[in-house]
Amino acid sequence: MASADVFVTTEWLAERLDAPDIVVVDGSWYLPAHGRDPHAEYAERRIPGALRFDIDAVKDTSSELPHMLPRPEAFAAAVGAMGIGDGMRIVVYDGLGLFSAPRVRWTFKTFGAKDVVILEGGFPKWQAEDRPIEHGPPRSRAARSFTARLDHSAVADAGDVARALSEGTAQVVDARPGDRFRGEAPEPRAGVRSGHMPGALNLPATSIVQDGRLKSPEALAAAFAEAGLDLDRPLITSCGSGVTAAILSTALETIGKPARALYDGSWSEWGASDRPLATGPANKA
Repeated sequence: MASADVFVTTEWLAERLDAPDIVVVDGSWYLPAHGRDPHAEYAERRIPGALRFDIDAVKDTSSELPHMLPRPEAFAAAVGAMGIGDGMRIVVYDGLGLFSAPRVRWTFKTFGAKDVVILEGGFPKWQAEDRPIEHGPPRSRAARSFTARLDHSAVADAGDVARALSEGTAQVVDARPGDRFRGEAPEPRAGVRSGHMPGALNLPATSIVQDGRLKSPEALAAAFAEAGLDLDRPLITSCGSGVTAAILSTALETIGKPARALYDGSWSEWGASDRPLATGPANKA
């Protein structure tokens, strides 16, 4: 898998901003600790023509879990109303450089979009290069038809993860910070226990991102190996709520070792249930 299939540069996008078959999507989403409002930031400044995609709005509204994937027909209706249709190239960015954009890209691809890429360096790089910024009310696009077909194989549920761990059919890698994984720090969501799934391994997403970009392929492969992961065996990515897990999935894709699936419910689901829990460092044996 070439990096060009996953990322585009700011130079590339700047030359094609007015192309009718390209749609730019602001997929910014922040943790409470970031102290930032993605809606206010989008309203104030954005890449010209960018649409706002909110993972907390386009979600399964029947689930109490955060930003779970919606049903295909709901996703199709939501993005079609935004002006995103079949056959368009979708370029996703976020306000941290590389944080929530991978989750948005994974969502579109899981629903069948063929051509979805991430803006390398995101909005911070775009701004640092003094590229065009749009202010005021966003432009509207005519509604389009988007055909959504959910790729069930790309999405793991709690049962899939439990079987993978008990039967050894796949490795589970958790993107949360080490102190949360080890159970040394509380979870940010009420009612969610501290710790990790017995048998899961830990690779914090922050450890493979530098200056809003993924580290080099060599550094990525080394980081996965150091975490105890065998890149020749199937992997399921997880995190707190399915956002930073997508950073790991993106990293795996760029080095030609795509993840089998992403655990959509992640620790928000597992940690709030009565499923087995472990604390302390991961057992890499």
